[in-house]
Amino acid sequence: MIRCENIRKSYPAGHGRRAVLKGVNLTIARGERVALLGRNGAGKSTLIKQIGGVELPDSGRIVRHMSISWPIGFNGGFQGSLTGYDNARFIARIYGHSYVDMRDFVEDFTELGGALRMPVKTYSSGMRARLAFALSLAIEFDCYLIDEVILVGDQNFQRKCHHELFEKRSDRAMIIASHDMHTIRDVCNRAVLIHDGHGITFDEVGEAVERYEAL
Repeated sequence: MIRCENIRKSYPAGHGRRAVLKGVNLTIARGERVALLGRNGAGKSTLIKQIGGVELPDSGRIVRHMSISWPIGFNGGFQGSLTGYDNARFIARIYGHSYVDMRDFVEDFTELGGALRMPVKTYSSGMRARLAFALSLAIEFDCYLIDEVILVGDQNFQRKCHHELFEKRSDRAMIIASHDMHTIRDVCNRAVLIHDGHGITFDEVGEAVERYEAL
């Protein structure tokens, strides 16, 4: 289970601060697939970063009783001067994972070929997204955090992502931020609409999508 309790987050803006999350509460059980809906800038990615531990909330707390991936769409954890292989080796060491297994998976999944021997700072955004997605899936987590930015690339890569994540890991919990309502309706069983800094929970995904589209 993951439980967010009264999460508040603001950022500097001019001479003051802009409140993005104003007391969001959310509980995710094992195996649940929760959609995060909201306009651009509503706070979807911000909440994902709080849950993943990339950022800390201003107040409130997050209780984690499941292993959680870093946000799949987030590649800020890469060391740009290291190669794709070196980044994979570093992550494998941190998580106690076999580097050989991770290397083989990354090679097959990303299809980046010789680029894996090049510094990540030379990668395009699409190449970085492929590497970030592959490294996230090379380690098994109880809950996957998914930001829509990773749903890019050609159709073949998107099909590969869909199979690896939504089919092979159908028993895992997921928190998905996306504007793709087809994907949301297809894979999620609950939704949270973030509006004006607050989270409104819906047990029916269709109802949440209707409210979101009305905004």
